[in-house]
Amino acid sequence: MGCALCVKVCPTKSLAMVEMETQLDQQPVFDYMVKNVTEKKSLINDTVPGSQFRVPYLEFSGSCAGCAETSYARLVTQLFGDHMMISNATGCSSIWGGPASSSPYTVNAEGKGPAWANSLFEDNAEHGFGMYLGQKKIRLDLADKARQLIAVEYTDADLKTAAQAWLDTFDDGEKNQDAAKAFAAALADGIVDGCGCEACTLAREILDKKDYLNKKSVWIFGGDGWAFDIGFGGVDHVLASGEDVNIFVFNTEVYSNTGGQASKASNIGQVAQFAAAGKEIKPKSLAEIAMTYGYVYVAQIAMGANQAQTLKAIREAEAYHGPSLIIGYAPCEMHSIKGGMTNCQDEMKKAVACGYWNLFRFNPAAEGAKFTLDSKAPAGGYQEFLMNEARYSRLTREFPERAETLFAANEAAAKERYEHLMKLVELYK
Repeated sequence: MGCALCVKVCPTKSLAMVEMETQLDQQPVFDYMVKNVTEKKSLINDTVPGSQFRVPYLEFSGSCAGCAETSYARLVTQLFGDHMMISNATGCSSIWGGPASSSPYTVNAEGKGPAWANSLFEDNAEHGFGMYLGQKKIRLDLADKARQLIAVEYTDADLKTAAQAWLDTFDDGEKNQDAAKAFAAALADGIVDGCGCEACTLAREILDKKDYLNKKSVWIFGGDGWAFDIGFGGVDHVLASGEDVNIFVFNTEVYSNTGGQASKASNIGQVAQFAAAGKEIKPKSLAEIAMTYGYVYVAQIAMGANQAQTLKAIREAEAYHGPSLIIGYAPCEMHSIKGGMTNCQDEMKKAVACGYWNLFRFNPAAEGAKFTLDSKAPAGGYQEFLMNEARYSRLTREFPERAETLFAANEAAAKERYEHLMKLVELYK
């Protein structure tokens, strides 16, 4: 995409940016690899390197160069893309996620991939919840039919075994995928052409909706303007439902797609539209609001700061049988980072190291400690971090005295927040 971010973060320093014209002879090699090289199951595991041997179902998006949002979304598709449903709020993630001429979401050799839909800005959570409830009702009806099929005395034994294996893994996102395939195959083999018996009738009815057999990974995507602000009522409604839905918030701390207006996620001293002299009040703590329910999985992540924690949080959220909320820190072009978006992932690391952004996970299903603070105590350099981004540094040129006051308040709020999180560690032991 021209941002050189891949070169910057490559752990083996194996990449280099060169003129595209010098690489045109490699197109046949690329085409061959795409067509013939398949996912290597033996290399896939729960580690960060292992996750990258999974096929991504998001490619060639229309995002800004270096966009942090696509890094998160791509990882989620690598983990669950072949059985994933996405409801996407209008905003940056719907612009790069659904440009008019193409779709960056793709499919595997079996034609399986994320089912993506874009809703309005203000009702995306409700829209995604409706998608979830619709497929849930169909699956529950299919489960009833599967039990009836098993109860029919003359149903084929292999078909009964496959049906029971599917029922046994009904709510297991990983194991149910293979069980659903096996059940569908057994159904097709067990139907006798022209037979109208009870077993064949039930088998046909189930097979007719075979695309709903496997457990779906349901995700609701959107930015902080949607989740913290305009769509918050819907987000809260979904979290309060207790249903198995995942919400992922790409937090850029500003309305990125609509011109850079301040949102409820914007921080003290940040310059944005409607906060031209720096925002005066601290951001809303959406994570802690969700935690008060006690039955919502909640995580704050920053991929550039801790890749393993990011991967673990996403896996835990999907495995949790209830609502989950992940808030990912997403540096944006609107931040005007020194050196540009090639430093996006490094900026996440700096934000966490100085205490500007905290990493944590709250898992109601965890045995023992339910709250884990994954970031270390602030290591200093807070004001230097703020000055590394023009969204803050410009205030020192326009309102220097006000900048000094607001930036001090920003840092004080961060220290208070970290101390509060330390108390939560003790509370949830």
